[in-house]
Amino acid sequence: MASRAVWKGQMRLSLVSIPVEVHPAVKSGARLSFRQIHGPSGKPVRYEKTVPGIGPVKTADILKGYELGKDEYLLIDPDEVDEIRLETKKTFELVQFVEEREIPPLYYDKPYYVVPTDDLAEDAYRVVRDALRQAGKVGLGQLTMRGKEYLCAVRPCGDGLLLETLHYADEIRNAEPLFSGIEDDPADDELLAVATQLIERKSAPFDAKAFEDHYDTALRGLIEAKRKNRKTPRVQTGDEPSRPKGTNVVDLMEALRDSLKAGEGGSKSGARGASARGAGSKSGAGRATSKSTAKPSAKSAPKSPRKSA
Repeated sequence: MASRAVWKGQMRLSLVSIPVEVHPAVKSGARLSFRQIHGPSGKPVRYEKTVPGIGPVKTADILKGYELGKDEYLLIDPDEVDEIRLETKKTFELVQFVEEREIPPLYYDKPYYVVPTDDLAEDAYRVVRDALRQAGKVGLGQLTMRGKEYLCAVRPCGDGLLLETLHYADEIRNAEPLFSGIEDDPADDELLAVATQLIERKSAPFDAKAFEDHYDTALRGLIEAKRKNRKTPRVQTGDEPSRPKGTNVVDLMEALRDSLKAGEGGSKSGARGASARGAGSKSGAGRATSKSTAKPSAKSAPKSPRKSA
């Protein structure tokens, strides 16, 4: 599967602009994943946005809540957040250069490959790559992507350049409270010598292929064995029904129960509406499709209990 660029633009070094593309360096689908299936029916399990006592809600009615304290939220309209999202700039400028060892490993976040877009850009691209390698430096800059601004480091990687997003300083948790209880006394000399010998004995060039994800290997083996076994249950989900809108059976049943608690047993028409939608009897279904009065009663049933409550 061909890689898709997540950003296209100009990488600038002073007055030199190089057309480049930025591609993810990590395969997001490399590990196995599962879809939850309802065993008795064989249908996929879906997650709906619901509110207790109301049921499924429309996306347009959902606001963003910023937690101020326990059970207290400041409400912000999503449109207000969208208004301050940054436009994707087409220029990524290298504004500073530092020694690679100056950046603590915990600052690194996600890696991306930077590649030139054409043969004309390749000459300037190689110059920047070789200059960084010769100077032993890492270039820093800020890249605007998906409405956000990322702090990035660029360094040579084989024949190309690797861009890594970095955490901002306020994102890094202070380690002092966690390490403060560790004594500052130096380690025992004899124990230190033995540990150093063990480290030297097990030292070798880094090779990621030397390490295996044993859980992933076992999981793939399990799936392959299940696939070959014809007795393993299988389902075909087919086309999923459209997401229900408005009131559903759960809302109606909850509304009827609330009515009973409030001393209003619910109207007969409301009970018939629940039977037509929830019980699914042939006579009830026939009435629901042949008479236009059946559906309004089912939709209006939850409203009256909420007003009385």
